[in-house]
Amino acid sequence: MILKIKNFVFILSLSFMVFVSCSEAPIKSAEKREKLKLEEMSVVQLQEGYVNGDFTSVEVVQYYIDRIEEIDRNGPTLNSVIVINPDALSIAAKLDEERENGEIRGPLHGVPMLLKDNIDTHDAMETTAGSRAMIGSHPIKDSWVAEKLRSAGAIILGKTNLSEWANFRGDLSSSGWSGIGGQTNNPYILDRNPCGSSSGSGVAVSANLCMIAIGTETNGSIVCPSTANGIVGIKPTVGLISRSGIIPISFTQDTPGPMARSVSDAVICLGTMVGVDENDSKTLDNVGNSTTDYTSYLNANGLKGKRIGHYTKYRKSNFKVDEMMNKAIEDLKKQGAEIIEIENLYDPVVHEYSFQVMLYEYKDGLNKYFASLGENAPIKNLDELIAFNEGDSIEMGFYRQEYLTMANEKGDLNSLEYTEALEKARKGMQDDGIDRVMDELNLDAIVGPTGSPAWKTDWVNGDFYSISSSSPAAISGYPNITVPMGFIQELPIGISFFGRKWSEGKLIEIAYSYEQSTMHRQAPKFLAP
Repeated sequence: MILKIKNFVFILSLSFMVFVSCSEAPIKSAEKREKLKLEEMSVVQLQEGYVNGDFTSVEVVQYYIDRIEEIDRNGPTLNSVIVINPDALSIAAKLDEERENGEIRGPLHGVPMLLKDNIDTHDAMETTAGSRAMIGSHPIKDSWVAEKLRSAGAIILGKTNLSEWANFRGDLSSSGWSGIGGQTNNPYILDRNPCGSSSGSGVAVSANLCMIAIGTETNGSIVCPSTANGIVGIKPTVGLISRSGIIPISFTQDTPGPMARSVSDAVICLGTMVGVDENDSKTLDNVGNSTTDYTSYLNANGLKGKRIGHYTKYRKSNFKVDEMMNKAIEDLKKQGAEIIEIENLYDPVVHEYSFQVMLYEYKDGLNKYFASLGENAPIKNLDELIAFNEGDSIEMGFYRQEYLTMANEKGDLNSLEYTEALEKARKGMQDDGIDRVMDELNLDAIVGPTGSPAWKTDWVNGDFYSISSSSPAAISGYPNITVPMGFIQELPIGISFFGRKWSEGKLIEIAYSYEQSTMHRQAPKFLAP
């Protein structure tokens, strides 16, 4: 099927969507694009270029569109972007006009960004969660995140591929695969997995297909693709940023967050999305606990005097990661941090309570989301989604939908099983977990390896996680920041800093200080297997 929208032609194949530019805007020559030198550029440098007249927002957007077409679809075939916003160039032109008139909306004015395709946009683009069942789904309004970014002057360049339904559909799934988007590939070594579920967001940022991307996390879906793709990811406290207009898994654990090539870029973006949304009760608690500008925490000496717990649960899981982590600990000490080892942080039974909470909230959240789409929704409820998948050979080609069916069998949120699991998960990971340990040891943060090197993508056996430190922050709903820690051969590895509720400022100080003293970020080489 071929769908024409303004200046682009979208070709829907059986397994993924590709796009070909038909833009009448002048395609910049290779020489001109080389002079732009946007690769690895920061937001601050981009704004300096705008001020100096080195380029316009239109030129920058066209640069990224060309690069997406060449690298994402044709060259290394990263397959990280599902669709380009057909209005991106006209939006850029309007922002250029505003700049000429002295109207600057803020530090994101003219910054091209990509959104994970489970974040609603009220425009020509669909919001699908990667599912073929959601083709033709056009939300009736912007998500909170899209609205805040647009108001801040960001240009929503397009939507990124993801692990379908944010990787909560069934066992033996491959991160970065969706029925609409196909398989996203790791830009460092192309047969390696990008991790997920914010796979496309992580790859696109790393490959310099945009300045910043927005991902979402329930458990690991921001920090894992960030570590696998050599970038920075901030998973904020649940409630710092509204989830309104985001296809949900868990009301208790879901949160959007910025993914960028540097801590400073991620932090600049973070504050623009903060606020109280009457449609998301979790945001009511951020009053007095948040700010709309976290850049004051970008302190290169932020590690000095900090007491940090080293979470050693995964020690001896991978000797190469151990060696890298040992070096990172020494780097933290050199910057003035005191390190205290922590072997046990929480009772593992908490994982089962969290899983039950997710199933109940998944059913409730998905049905409410489908209802929010109005009469023209392609899917009206969870029953219809399950039925669609059962009849679609691509959707059911190599993994099933156990989590959807398990969720559909659950009762409502008044069920005793749900309320008990919710309280046990909260108490186990907050009161008896992170808060207890940090109180006892007087800690400012906890540190651990974000994950292990990216595994080879495997559509038979699914994902292979040997190390993942995301659960404590994810289940508690507390903040987590991952920063590049170095490379194992050609594959990047990240280090995670997490801590108490609303401790974003302190974690930013720590993460930024570590980043600036080590500078491990390296652009990918798009190596063949």
